[in-house]
Amino acid sequence: MASDSKSSAIKGMDSLYEFEREPVSENKLQPGKHFAGVFAGEHVAGTEFVIGALFVAWGASAFDVFVGLLLGNLMAVLTWTFVCAPIAVRTRLTLYWYLRKIAGPVTTTVYNILNAVLFCILAGCMITVSASAVRIPFGIEEQTGWFPTDIRFVLVVICVGAVVVTLAILGFKKLAQFAEVCSPWMFLMFIAGAVAMLPGLAVKVLGHQIGSINDFWTLANKSIWTGVAPPGNPQITFWQVGAFAWICNLAMHGGLSDMALLRYARKTSYGLYSAFGMFLGHYLAWICAGIMGATTALILGKAIGELDAGGVASQALGVSGIIAVVIAGWTTSNPTLYRAGLAFQAVTPGWPRWLVTLLAGAVTTAIACSPFVFTKLLDFVGLYGLLLMPVGSIVFVEQWIFPKLGLTQFWVSRKKLLVSWPALLSWGIAIAAALVLERTGVLHLFFLFVPVWLLTAVLYIVFASVAGAREKFDEQQEEQTPETTAQKTTANRKEQKSRGDKDVVLWISGIVAVASLLTCLILPIWVYVTGGSQYDQNFATFKNILIWPTLVYFITGTIWTVKRNK
Repeated sequence: MASDSKSSAIKGMDSLYEFEREPVSENKLQPGKHFAGVFAGEHVAGTEFVIGALFVAWGASAFDVFVGLLLGNLMAVLTWTFVCAPIAVRTRLTLYWYLRKIAGPVTTTVYNILNAVLFCILAGCMITVSASAVRIPFGIEEQTGWFPTDIRFVLVVICVGAVVVTLAILGFKKLAQFAEVCSPWMFLMFIAGAVAMLPGLAVKVLGHQIGSINDFWTLANKSIWTGVAPPGNPQITFWQVGAFAWICNLAMHGGLSDMALLRYARKTSYGLYSAFGMFLGHYLAWICAGIMGATTALILGKAIGELDAGGVASQALGVSGIIAVVIAGWTTSNPTLYRAGLAFQAVTPGWPRWLVTLLAGAVTTAIACSPFVFTKLLDFVGLYGLLLMPVGSIVFVEQWIFPKLGLTQFWVSRKKLLVSWPALLSWGIAIAAALVLERTGVLHLFFLFVPVWLLTAVLYIVFASVAGAREKFDEQQEEQTPETTAQKTTANRKEQKSRGDKDVVLWISGIVAVASLLTCLILPIWVYVTGGSQYDQNFATFKNILIWPTLVYFITGTIWTVKRNK
């Protein structure tokens, strides 16, 4: 009996198969709203509190932040749309499996192991950020050192990690549905915290309320983005701000790791949905986080580098801030761990994705117990993108440039080679050149993307031409069609629409959810408008009340999303 139960459970987990080794079928393609939710959920995250505050600590000016981030995030969206999405839609494969056709199993194994380890570290950072909020109700001190100083923090990390791993195992659609519910509310929390804190900051710095755009700009340059880095911190410029916004997710777009997500897209234009993450998360959320971080540091009398995400959010939003950081960490670590599971699964033949993701999740949770992954986030992000990006260049060249040069695609697979020395050598030389340029001060880490990408492309074309890419083969492998569209019958659409129209619970839950979000927006506006002598009292009331529309939203928003997707 026990054996039957175990067999049934394993079969149930195996049903979570998500085309790890073959193209996604047409009937599994997802609508645009799923990608909007995933991108927004992943990039409106707890780490935005960290990164937004770092621009303050690095001495960026208000102009650098507002205009530099606009430029950099636009470049990131365009890279997703014109570099990553077309290959993902054409092949319907993960990068981890498609690379095997281009560079052979040995090269792919090296890449996938490195990729998965780096993803585990990144997901671990997000779990640590979530734990920085959960620690507050338990009276655990801020953990900003290399190692934890309180065993209770480790227990909190383990609990948060368990939730993240469970959601990652459930697969892409569950991740998307979870993000659909969380994303609108999380975005509003960044806006709410910044708007509610601005009047208090203005009175402390300017001596009066903000009465115009000029007042805000003066406040921003005087006390938030001052253009002067504190002693001991590096000074950041306009171009560095813009470049960082572009390369922050370099491994995902330029390095093509987000083929894992965009292979489910119906069109290449779905890459534009990355704008929901970039402009809501890496633009508005970073700006709002800078305002909250600077104000919190002023209120608590601490340097901004001494604050963690949980402390900032709690000061700005009360209990809702703690929930925001927890959920923001989840929605970022979930797809990151999902990618790590896919990468490991590509080098563990016969292992189901759920088992590999579970093991990767255990490693990730262990990493998250050490706060150094949180305190060294920016250094890690730069290194992580730099190490993985050249492989994206190799895949791009073989997919689009080889046919134009008369070179043979997938020549490594057709020659049945185990390893592609042109790919490994191009990758290694590019990384070595990048490290030399960065260490000698010729180029800042944030500016290495374009020259290293181009260097990798040129080297791979030259080396592949010498190694056998010029040979012609009689047997030509058929490629997936450039774009396929998920087909659903008109009858099914009409049936779903008919059921939706008659579902009273669906519409009531949707209306209440929207009303709850509007309440979350109206409350900080009320604090901002009233201000004056009543500010402290109103701000405290705002933090106490905000939890109630939050709870109502998550209940009704979850009901609406579940019923709508059915």
